[in-house]
Amino acid sequence: MKRNENRKYAYINGTVYTGRLNDAGRMEKLVRPVILTEEGRITAIGDRHTDLFGYEIVDLEGRWMMPGLINLHVHLPASGKPKARPEDPKETVRKIRRIPGGMTMARRICEEAAKTELFSGVTTIRTVGGLDDLDSRIRDRIQRGKLAGPRILAGNMAVSVPGGHMAGSLAYEALSAEDARRFTGMIAESGADLIKLMITGGVLDAEKEGEPGVLRMPPDYVRAACEEAHRRGLPVSAHVESPEGVKTALRNGVDTIEHGAMPDEEMMALFRETGASFVTTISPAVPYALFDRSVSRATRTQQVNGRVVLEGCIA
Repeated sequence: MKRNENRKYAYINGTVYTGRLNDAGRMEKLVRPVILTEEGRITAIGDRHTDLFGYEIVDLEGRWMMPGLINLHVHLPASGKPKARPEDPKETVRKIRRIPGGMTMARRICEEAAKTELFSGVTTIRTVGGLDDLDSRIRDRIQRGKLAGPRILAGNMAVSVPGGHMAGSLAYEALSAEDARRFTGMIAESGADLIKLMITGGVLDAEKEGEPGVLRMPPDYVRAACEEAHRRGLPVSAHVESPEGVKTALRNGVDTIEHGAMPDEEMMALFRETGASFVTTISPAVPYALFDRSVSRATRTQQVNGRVVLEGCIA
């Protein structure tokens, strides 16, 4: 973060929307309020008579102020921009690890991505699949004031299976339930704040139109990884893009569903029973589903499957 969160700040001479609508249907705004923050949180919004003793004063000089945004689903090595031609992520990661200075270059790319999030108004991010332990190392550099960036909840590497989503690039390839448990422990010990499982395939690796999110990870792998993560006090998030994948994740201990799929009564009952959360991630599906393919560079199959995932998220 750009400011020391342990200090108390009073922001003056700014403008804030209140969230309330006036009689004309427009949102009310406060002009030149006093905004008090402590430990990174807004504690009060007052007027010019507010007692500012003990606060460090920041003059906004007419600028607008809002709470920091939160991005719950980030892969720091990826910008989201369409690629001119398909590439093999596994081979790309091999090259990065092999060439001199490759990991240093990768770290700098990830640091710039984190800085871009902050300068876009995002003050907290959650990474859900990264290269080795770069996410937690960047998190620590930001916390020590060595780097400008948001708060990071770091996922580091994820757990997948051979042929699964991000397998061999940003995710380990588990060959058994015991492997899934072991990789989960390795990720935890690398400094991660959460564990990410790649339970199904995705839009980019779907083999048929209308069938994104084919189940790749067996239920016992999911259960073993969740047991190990929870034993270590870490939550588990899961990439799933089909109803079968969502239900498999929920039945076996996953805490957050990433992407999701068209819901039915059984799925909603599992959400209620487990208390798991749904992270919609609509934004990455939109380009594949709605953009002209000359812009998104998606294949017809990817566009069709992007629409399936998008409609499932919205539903």
